[in-house]
Amino acid sequence: MDADRLPLFCDTALAQRIERVEAQLIAQGSEAAHRRRADTAGFVFPFAGGVASFAEEDSPLNKVAGLGFGGVPSATDLDEVERAFSARKSPVQIELAHLADPTIGALLTGRGYRLTSFENVLGLRLTGERERVMPTGITVRPSGDDEFEPWLDVVAEGFASPDAQGVPSHEEFPREVIARAVRDLTAAAGVVRRVALRDGVIVGGASFRMAEGVAQLTGATTAPAHRRRGVQTALLSSRLADVAAAGCDVAVVTTQPGSKSQQNAQRQGFDLLYTRAILVKEA
Repeated sequence: MDADRLPLFCDTALAQRIERVEAQLIAQGSEAAHRRRADTAGFVFPFAGGVASFAEEDSPLNKVAGLGFGGVPSATDLDEVERAFSARKSPVQIELAHLADPTIGALLTGRGYRLTSFENVLGLRLTGERERVMPTGITVRPSGDDEFEPWLDVVAEGFASPDAQGVPSHEEFPREVIARAVRDLTAAAGVVRRVALRDGVIVGGASFRMAEGVAQLTGATTAPAHRRRGVQTALLSSRLADVAAAGCDVAVVTTQPGSKSQQNAQRQGFDLLYTRAILVKEA
């Protein structure tokens, strides 16, 4: 990385753009879950510039995303959101960027929300061509429709066995729940898949989505037996080359604080843009 490179500065306009495309991703994945289930249990509706989403029981898509850049939610709006989640016996989980309107945090804690965790949003300015870094024995290529199930298997296996470095996530999901959510996001949200092979064997999977010039790196994982061999670096550098060539001006990735994923991203030149506070109110 160039020692003279200026870090990417994140103002509220950039944060709002990133949070807006994140809300779009969650909404589209949740709507795909509703179509798959063919029932009326789920919901997606706009909420104060973001989106409130319930996909299905215990889904990682059950949350409020993108809040904080479209005004302060009214008590009536919050009542509606809380009733919707409560009717499904689900807590309300709100992701609130620290660059959002600061009065919202005080409003939520006053209503009984508690701070449970943080997650970091990192970004990289994309200019020119990007190098694809491929350690010996590892290749990365597009994942075809004929190998969706093997790709899904390795992604679900990796997410079900998170890296132990850094602050642990406040959430854990069964493998089958992760698999359904990934399938829904891939089916409906324009997510593009990549697969990593080590000596010809599928050992990792990753994906990305492009919207409004933002390249969302929507997940990358390596099978536990093949970690610490450069697979994550290969998946990250390959996707960055792809999205830069497609004309995106910024790439973003969300990580647990202090995690191996954050370390890998910063080695590739990503800067910490902002932190999301995870606020939860039990049903």
